[in-house]
Amino acid sequence: MKKKMFCLMTAAAVASLVIGTAAMADERTTFTVGFDAEYPPYGYMDENGEYTGFDLEMAQAVCDLRGWELVKTPIAWESKDMELNSGAIDCIWNGFTMNGREDDYAWSLPYVDNSQVIVVADASGITDLAGLEGKVVAAQAASAALELLTGEGDQAELGATFGSIQEFPDYNTAFAELQAGSVDAVAMDIGVAQYQIKDKEGFSILDEALNSEQYAIGFAVDNEELRDEVNESLLVLLEDGTFDELAEKYELSDMVCLADSAEAETEAVPDETPAETETEEAAE
Repeated sequence: MKKKMFCLMTAAAVASLVIGTAAMADERTTFTVGFDAEYPPYGYMDENGEYTGFDLEMAQAVCDLRGWELVKTPIAWESKDMELNSGAIDCIWNGFTMNGREDDYAWSLPYVDNSQVIVVADASGITDLAGLEGKVVAAQAASAALELLTGEGDQAELGATFGSIQEFPDYNTAFAELQAGSVDAVAMDIGVAQYQIKDKEGFSILDEALNSEQYAIGFAVDNEELRDEVNESLLVLLEDGTFDELAEKYELSDMVCLADSAEAETEAVPDETPAETETEEAAE
């Protein structure tokens, strides 16, 4: 019955999207997405100098459905809240961790299961988290990994054992420092870690993950209307196969969770099958 309700929900989303697009044709014309331009495979600049990635292609697909023009706006990650609250961007959509920030934004449905991991050089001899004691660990400024390892983060006790945690503006720079031997390890999202090391020899992801978490799209807390419109579009793109095609293109198929998130939304909907059966029996 859950599968039936999910199909009904996506069908309703399609109908709502068609009606909503017509109703709002004279209102919203652009959709401005704030993203980290050095966060592959979610958002980055390709060899042609164009911004692309899984999240940006999904944003474009949403805009194609809605009749909006996508405005891709690269931002400094540590300034993301200022950009959002000032209205410079409509949302933060770029591998954005929702865990621990649930009340800070109006969140879309989660669409990627993620975890924070540690990348090390094979020659370092570091094989587990305990081996990071006294080491220099890199992380992106204002990232989920940094928040996890400092302050009141769930892994702050582990972070306190490091020699130091060095902050970098983006993970491309952090990984370059790892390659140069200036840092001993990098704490980062597993999807980005896999992308960074897939064509590079001599680097590994430690088996022990720091945590598990989910990515979602963050809107201003008072902008639930736009959040709901984007959610409707995501369900349509899930139903027509676009979401899964892009996940396969960016090698994220084993990490995406939008279908599970959508089905979880139906769990609160009463199953009417028993009532329908009783009615039929009474009629007999």
